[in-house]
Parts: sequence; structure tokens; C-alpha cells
Amino acid sequence: MRAFAALYAALERTTSTNAKVEALIAYLRTAPPADAAWAVYFLSGRRLLRLLPSKLLRQWTVEEAGISDWLLDESYAAVGDLAETTALLLDGIAPPADDAQRRPDVPLAGWIARLEALRTADDAARREQVVGWWRELPTFERFVLNKLLTGEFRVGVSQTLVVRALATLAGIDPALVTHRLTGTWLPTADGYRALVASDASAPDAAAQPYPFCLAYPLEGDVEALGPIEEWVAEWKWDGIRAQVIRRAGEVHVWSRGEEVITARFPEVTAAARFLPDGTVLDGELLAWRDAAPLPFATLQLRIGRQKLTQRVLERAPVAFLAFDLLEQEGEDVRMSPLEVRRAALESLVGALPAPREGPTAIQVSPRVDAATWDELATLRETSRTRGVEGFMLKRRDSAYGTGRRKGDWWKWKVDPHTVDAVLVYAQAGHGRRASLFTDYTFALWRGDELVPVAKAYSGLSNEEIEALDRWVRANTIEKFGPVRRVTPQHVFEIAFENVQRSSRHKSGVAVRFPRIARWRTDKRPEDADRLEALEALIRSG
Repeated sequence: MRAFAALYAALERTTSTNAKVEALIAYLRTAPPADAAWAVYFLSGRRLLRLLPSKLLRQWTVEEAGISDWLLDESYAAVGDLAETTALLLDGIAPPADDAQRRPDVPLAGWIARLEALRTADDAARREQVVGWWRELPTFERFVLNKLLTGEFRVGVSQTLVVRALATLAGIDPALVTHRLTGTWLPTADGYRALVASDASAPDAAAQPYPFCLAYPLEGDVEALGPIEEWVAEWKWDGIRAQVIRRAGEVHVWSRGEEVITARFPEVTAAARFLPDGTVLDGELLAWRDAAPLPFATLQLRIGRQKLTQRVLERAPVAFLAFDLLEQEGEDVRMSPLEVRRAALESLVGALPAPREGPTAIQVSPRVDAATWDELATLRETSRTRGVEGFMLKRRDSAYGTGRRKGDWWKWKVDPHTVDAVLVYAQAGHGRRASLFTDYTFALWRGDELVPVAKAYSGLSNEEIEALDRWVRANTIEKFGPVRRVTPQHVFEIAFENVQRSSRHKSGVAVRFPRIARWRTDKRPEDADRLEALEALIRSG
């Protein structure tokens, strides 16, 4: 644990990407494979299933530190991280430094075994174990232990940096490391050895997906991309990005979030069984009826159900619209030009047998032909009536890359919806933003009442955040734990992708992907939009 805690401290102390990678390499070079595996697991964004409720950690902290609940709440609001708050409040029970260094060091993998044993223990035994650990660990190691308990590893390290460190250490292609980490990679000693093995072969697991190729948003002039003849345009669907895998006689469906979702889409699985063995398709899962997409809210009927009923299947029919071929006859074809992959994809899907009723659940995402960029821009304006978000633009000779890279794939989305809303609540952020009010709730008018409709935390500059933070502190009307109700004075333009009815919200509506477009200092609260503006968008959609 000491070595992992020292790595964590080194990563927290620097904002330099190169320094972070060097710290990772130094740790991985000397760590036992079992410990290295768990370090990779956590620092690449994975986490243990919840070991115990956070309310128990809060309760035990209050009892051990001898403080009141309100003091813990205020401390948490200032720090923004429960693991760090607890570690600091318990600083008085830390052992002397000499004692801490003399005690036997339990390796990281050993700590994981200890933590997993908490799952089957009762609350009294859990308390005895956790508090005992708190008492024997110095402050920073206690902080790292709390991170393991809460699963919140915010340390400014992405999987990309972890992959870079592993690839440098092992002397292999980063794309190969990314592929090996994709899917159900297990944090074991053998799993780590396989991760850094010099053998360049692809993983042999039949269910192994490929890393997804991602696009950047196109923000400039589309004509700057060059001749339109060099590009393929496809509709940008609003569904779930997924890979359909047909290998070793089995079908597996993976979401972009590396979750196996095969059981939730039985009609796609049934259609995929007719694909040749050794086939991997990339595409979008959509709620689909009468050759057109249904709202994303309809697809959520599938996502949110552990058990599918006939009623859900009927209310939310689906289709998988494939737009790329990653593997053909067991061969990785991602480096072939897009046009070659696309032609093979159309041939494969075109050969699927038609079901007795309706179209097959696997279809090819159609190309959108246009002679000029202006013609394509005109078609883009029809996106919302078609239930799509705009276009995907892909260079005809492009390979299927790993992760997000600029140049070959762009998403040219339709301009977002906007409303002018009033700031009504503010809450402090997390991590490095824990001392600033950065999370905001915005409201629209319904009659003479301001009704909350969206929460957003992105879109403001650092200077605007600091100015708004000072204003929030001086204009708080009421406190609800970490949330502050403020004087309804400031108006902000809120951008969002879509809006739908929602019985879960007081306003009766929910907006999708809200963010702050700009601070409308030119408007007064009474100039903000009314809730009817969102309801009209729902009716028009």
C-alpha cells in the first residue's frame, strides 16, 4: 500500500502529463504483478462494486473524531471529497510516523482481499475492521484506503496516460494495450502479465470488443475539410454506440461504456447469429419503428429494465444500424480504408435473411449523398425532423483508429436548442473545484413561479466562475446542506440537445445534455423564458 499511496501522491502533486507518465512507469517497473494489475484497474477509471454505504463511513467518522454531523457536512462542503474529508478529520488518531514505518506493509492486492471480505460481514464487524485500519494507517495511506472504500479516484489520470505508461514500459504499441484493456480485463497477476506481453497478437477471448474510434465535434467551416468527394456523410444517430460480435458460435453486444448488453436486445442477437463467424460490427442501437428512429426516451425503456417483458419489447422495438466493419472472417480489418470496410459491411448485412415480419434488426446506416457542402448543409437543417443529431463525416480512405483523434472523423451536429433561464441554486464542485460554487440549477417561469428545469456546470470561464462564486456567497437566501438558494437575479443561456416529458421533475420536463452557453448580463430575470417554450419544443418534435 505504501508504494501505491506514494504513486497517488506523486500524481496529485503535478499537472504535467509527462511527469504523471514517469511516475506510473516508476511504480509499475517495481510493483508485484498483482499490485500493478489493481493499480491499472483503478487508475484507468474502473472501480470495485460498492463495499458499504457512505452513510456508514460518515457515521464512523463522526464517532471516531468526536465531532457533530454538521461539522462533517461543513468540512465535506469545503473539501469536496468524502475520502479526503474523513482522512483529515481523523488525523488525530494517526500513529506516530516511526510506528507507521515499522509496521508490516500490506501489498495493494492484499488490501483488496481485505476489502472484499467486508461484503459478507455485518455492520459491527465492518466497523471494527475499518476503524482498526484507520487507527493503524498514517493520514495519506488512510486517505487512499478511503478512496478504495468509496471508489472515487479523481487524480487527473486518464486511461490514455495509463496506456501510454504501460506501452512505454513494455515496448509495445499503445493501441494493443488499449485493445487488451477493453472489455472484461481482469486485475490479476496473470492479467497484468498478458497486458504487457511483447506478443503482438490480439486477445483471443471470443467476446473481446475493439476500442471504439471516436470523432471530434466540427466547430469551424465545413468547407475547410476540402472537397466533399473525399468524405462519406452519414446521419448521426441518437442511441447507444455498440459493437456486435459474432465469434466461436456466440453473439456478444458491448456498449461503448464496456458493458455487456446482449440480453437487453434479443432481436439484434437473433439477427447476428446469421452473420459469418469472425465478424465484428460497429454501429448504433436505436429504438426503431417504420424505418425511422424513435426518441431516446423510448430506448431507455430497454436500458432501465433488468427483465424484458413482451410489453417493453412491443413499446420499444429496436434496430442496430451498423456503420463499420472491424473484423471479417476472424481478421482485424480496421486498417483497411473506410470505403473497403463499408463495401464489405453492406455485402454482409445485405446477405442476412429477412425475418417473417418487418425488417431485420441489423441494418446498414445509409450514406447521405450530396454534390456540395451547401447541399449537405441544407440537409443538415432537416435533422430534427428526422430524429437525428446531424451528420458524421468520415474521410473515405480513413482507417478505424483507437480513441479520439482529429482529422479523419468529425461529428457535424445540428445547432442545439437554447433557452434563457434564471440561476436559482448553486452547489460547490468536487476535487480541485471543491472551494468554488460551480454546479448550478436554472429555472424558467410558470405563471409567477420559477420552476427548476436543468442543472449545468460547464460553459463558464474561470473568471466568470470566480465572479459568480463571490456573488453566490453574498446573495444566499437559504441553505439546504451543500446547496444554496440564491436571489433570482442572473440569467444564463442554456443549450441542450433535446427535451422530453418527465414525471420525475417538478417542471414535468427534462432536458438532455444541458450546458451553459453564455451569461446573459444584458437580461433581467423577468426576461427569462417560460416553461411553455420547452413544452412547445416537445409538441413540435
